[in-house]
Amino acid sequence: MLKQDSTDSGRSVALYWDFENIHAGLCDEKEPGAYARQDFRFKPQEPLVDVQAVVELASSFGPIAINRAYCNWQYFSRYRDQLLQNAVELIQLFPPGGGAKNGADIKLCLDATEDIARFAHIGTVLIVGGDSDFMPVSQKIKAAGRTLVGIGTRKATNRHWAKSCHEFRYYENLVESLPEPPRQPSAPEISAAPLAPEPPPDPSAEILRRALRLLAEKKGDAWVNKAEVWPMIKRLDPTFDLKEQGHGSFSAMVKALEGVVEVRKADNDQQLRIRVVSAP
Repeated sequence: MLKQDSTDSGRSVALYWDFENIHAGLCDEKEPGAYARQDFRFKPQEPLVDVQAVVELASSFGPIAINRAYCNWQYFSRYRDQLLQNAVELIQLFPPGGGAKNGADIKLCLDATEDIARFAHIGTVLIVGGDSDFMPVSQKIKAAGRTLVGIGTRKATNRHWAKSCHEFRYYENLVESLPEPPRQPSAPEISAAPLAPEPPPDPSAEILRRALRLLAEKKGDAWVNKAEVWPMIKRLDPTFDLKEQGHGSFSAMVKALEGVVEVRKADNDQQLRIRVVSAP
């Protein structure tokens, strides 16, 4: 697992999407060769990419300063809600001909190179896409002293591009690592009274679990420094309000959720991890 250099501490993240590339990879995993067919490609596309999962991974490296996706968006309007909710800046690229590429990878590389030259606060660059065309920009990013993380589908990612990153995450593994909703016990076959309605999930518990999971994956250790958790929560959801959720402080929230999180003392801080529930 990548251990970020201390010089990246407190620096921002730039996230660039070759959006059609990652979508096409997922299409071809479901139906090999489908996206190459014009009757399939040039029609409204069903959402396959979990935009939030990728944005949450990017947030684990620091506050996102740039979140930009390149695509011919006329066929991807069904992603509208996901893209809006995750504050993705859309760059429209029309292909110059009926069967031509839209040039997303070239535009993405040019923008990334320009951005790291202009903005010294960018410490980590994430590129979503599997093309070997990203290899030249990887050299520029690393030469500028920035951390490069790649994301792509397992079958459609060029292995040389993946090796050129400081760290590469396969999209399938990223999505599989998301926590499953808790299973409810089976209802009895015969019930004398109607079942009580299922209580709504606790927003505080849900976001705390998400923050701890992402930080633990990044660090490679289940135990996370408490001081890192609250900034991570605010990056995941800037609207999350402690008082609105009934907590006077973050420490009070952690104490109230002792069934969700374990706490231990460390040298300079407390550490937290998701509570391991033993099997009955």
